[in-house]
Amino acid sequence: MPESLPPTIDPVAAARWHARVAEPSPWLHEEVARRMQERLSWIVKAPTSWCDWDPLRGGTEGHALVAAQLPEAAVQVAETSSAQGEALARQRLGRRWWSPARWTGAPVHFGPPAEGSVQLLWANMALHMAADPQALIAQWQRALAVDGYLMFSCLGPDTLRELRALYARAGWPEPAHAFTDMHDWGDMLVRAGFADPVMDMEHITLTFATPGRLLAELRGLGRNLHPGRFAGLRGRRWHQELQRRIGAELADARHGGQLALTFEIIYGHAVKAPPRVRVEGHSAVSLEDMRSMLRAGRPPAA
Repeated sequence: MPESLPPTIDPVAAARWHARVAEPSPWLHEEVARRMQERLSWIVKAPTSWCDWDPLRGGTEGHALVAAQLPEAAVQVAETSSAQGEALARQRLGRRWWSPARWTGAPVHFGPPAEGSVQLLWANMALHMAADPQALIAQWQRALAVDGYLMFSCLGPDTLRELRALYARAGWPEPAHAFTDMHDWGDMLVRAGFADPVMDMEHITLTFATPGRLLAELRGLGRNLHPGRFAGLRGRRWHQELQRRIGAELADARHGGQLALTFEIIYGHAVKAPPRVRVEGHSAVSLEDMRSMLRAGRPPAA
C-alpha cells in the first residue's frame, strides 16, 4: 500500500482530538449509529458478547439501540479517549445499583476487551480520525473471537466536497484531511485477518440556516488534521470572509436556499477469519490462536 494513502493525518493533532471527551455525542454520529444498527439484522446468529468502541463520540443513543437489540449479550465498553472519558462512560452507560437491569440484564464491563473475548465489535465513526487506522483495525481483530463480526462506519472521500471546493477557489489550504475510500478499507480488513468484507456507502446532505450554525456543527464532528493546514491562528477578518463565502457559495436552491454540505458515510462489515499458520520446520502460534483452532477443529493451514 502506498505511503501516501489517505488519511493524510497529523498524528499529534489526531492524538489531541482523540483525548477530548465528547459530550454530548454528535448528532450525525447518532444518526449513523441508528442506520448501522438496522444492519444488525444481517447477523444470522446473535452474539452473546459485544464491545462498543469509544461510545462517547460514537453515540450513546446508538449504544442503547444495540443493547436493546442484544439484551442477553454481555457488554464491553472500551472508551479509549482518556481516564476522564472512561469515567464519564461508566457514569452514562453503567447500570445504577437501584436499576432492575443491574440484576436481570447482561453484565456491562469497562476497559479494553481481552484478546478473542467478544463476538461483535461495534465502532461507529472512529476510523477516519485515527492516525494509524491499520493499527486500530488490528486491535479490533485481536479483540474478536474467531468468526466474530466487525461493524464500523466512518467518513468517506466525498465528505465536505462543497467546502473543499470553496477553500480551493479562495486559495486556502485544505479545510480537512483526506478520507479513505471504502475499497482501501476493504483491503486493510483483509490484511488484518478479516474475511468476506462487505463495504457500502451513502451520501447524507446536512443543511444549515447560517454559516455560524454550519461551523459549530463541524467543530463538534472533528478537527482539520491535515499536516498542511494553516499553521497559525486565523484572525477575525479571515473568519468574517469565511462566513461570507459560505453564505454566498454553499446556498443550495434545491434545499430552499439553505447552506448544504455533503457527508459520505462508509459502512464496513467483516468476519474474523480462523488463524492461518504456515507449517514449517519451526512454527510459532499464539496461545489464543491455538485455542481458536482447537475449538473449531481446524488444523493449521499450510
